[in-house]
Amino acid sequence: MPGALYESDGAGRFLPTELTRGPWNRDHQHAGPPAALLARAIEEASTIAAGQTARLAFDILAPVPLAPLTVETRPLRGGRRIEQIEATLKNAEDKALMRATAWRMRLVETPEVATPDPPPPPPSEAISGKFEGWPGGDDEIAYRDALDWRWITGSFTEAGPACVWGRVKYPLVDGGDISPLERLLVMADAASGVSAVLPWDEYLFVNLDLVINLQRPPHGEWMAMDAQTHIGDSGAGQSTAVLSDELGRVGTSAQTLLVEQR
Repeated sequence: MPGALYESDGAGRFLPTELTRGPWNRDHQHAGPPAALLARAIEEASTIAAGQTARLAFDILAPVPLAPLTVETRPLRGGRRIEQIEATLKNAEDKALMRATAWRMRLVETPEVATPDPPPPPPSEAISGKFEGWPGGDDEIAYRDALDWRWITGSFTEAGPACVWGRVKYPLVDGGDISPLERLLVMADAASGVSAVLPWDEYLFVNLDLVINLQRPPHGEWMAMDAQTHIGDSGAGQSTAVLSDELGRVGTSAQTLLVEQR
């Protein structure tokens, strides 16, 4: 198995490993790992020292290949309390493949006004499970192998809503670590897959974007998503999820789906 989701060449390029391979095409990445890579660049570019990321919006402009990539960032709005930063993922030909915009804000303690939330799903350690039925095949290394999966309700082979814990088992970039936010993003893009309502071999339901809204920074290694998918009658759909860590609710995700019969 590779030692990380990406290898760095030391010159600003990132080489994806097989752990980023997605379900639709073995030459393309799952969108979760590149989303985490963009978030990593955004937080590195932040000028708010004691800050938190409150919203991330990812637009998937083209399939992301298993090929060398670069990330460029630029500030869209600066400030001491809030800032907006853009990050763009590009291929060797300088083509934009994925773009993220993020709102970051200063972090202050507000326990006196915090809204009580329901408890998180059952503890991840108490549930055993596997990511089975991966449409890309069970013999090759792929995104599914990058995480430990613990199913609470549903499964990848059952149609309909699902609740699942996941823990990324590898660093995001070789020689480094992976932050709780990056762990959350590697997993969150799988919401449309774990809660799929259409058979993989008959339909495409590819997400065009991923929007994450956070009420607080995530903590720890294990992240959960309680996901559901709804398909409209005009070739579009939406997948939404409540995101949690082992302390409780962290935020929500939403994905816009392009739905087509194969």
